[in-house]
Amino acid sequence: MTRLLPPLLLTALLLATWEIACRVLHVPAYLLPPPSAVGLALVDRAPLLLSSAAATFWMAFQALLLAFVLGGGLALAVSLNRSAEQAVRPLAVALQVTPVVAIAPLVLIWAGLDHADRAVVALAAAVAFFPLFSGVLTGLRSADPDLERLFDLYGASPVQRLIRLRLPVALPFVLEGLGVAAGLAVIGAVVAEFVSGSGATQGLAWRLLESGNRLRTADMLAALVCLMVMGLALNAAVGALERAVRRRMA
Repeated sequence: MTRLLPPLLLTALLLATWEIACRVLHVPAYLLPPPSAVGLALVDRAPLLLSSAAATFWMAFQALLLAFVLGGGLALAVSLNRSAEQAVRPLAVALQVTPVVAIAPLVLIWAGLDHADRAVVALAAAVAFFPLFSGVLTGLRSADPDLERLFDLYGASPVQRLIRLRLPVALPFVLEGLGVAAGLAVIGAVVAEFVSGSGATQGLAWRLLESGNRLRTADMLAALVCLMVMGLALNAAVGALERAVRRRMA
């Protein structure tokens, strides 16, 4: 409670200020609805928002798993050879700095217009790829040099060195990269759904577009609240996993 009380009090103060300002200044509802209107929209559209949130969460989760397998697997492979790392790292950075909106039309064509969800998963995975690749690779390269020399002294094979030394050392870096990638996967899924311009996925991004076209600002803010809660839940889940692993390693 000591940790939760300050942010809760600040949130309540901001919401109260927002509510009072909207009523005193007579701000039009289509421009900025008060929090009470957003709360009503959350209640009225709860079934639709929950189904859309489940769709977005499922796509983001698939993207996170795909990014973990590809990013972690690639980092694991190139960590065994310095030349391979030097060849692959610039390509990974190039993928990271390429805006997802630029490659979205291509990915949508490749995935097929009837499979917009696949395009969204692929694009979200591309956004979440680099933190996992970089985190795993940095962790695998952060082993103590003295321990590396000790493994050389005992003639350890590359696989033994990887399993007994580098993977345990890399675990905190992997979890940190996973935490960053979890948030990016949600962001990537929403942005990809925006750019795909298709309502086939029926995620929260589509609800935002639908409400925006009808000037239903309260519904838009309700969808944003769902996205925020989803991001916080993913962040909390990864944080709980990290704490559990650290306790087990201690």
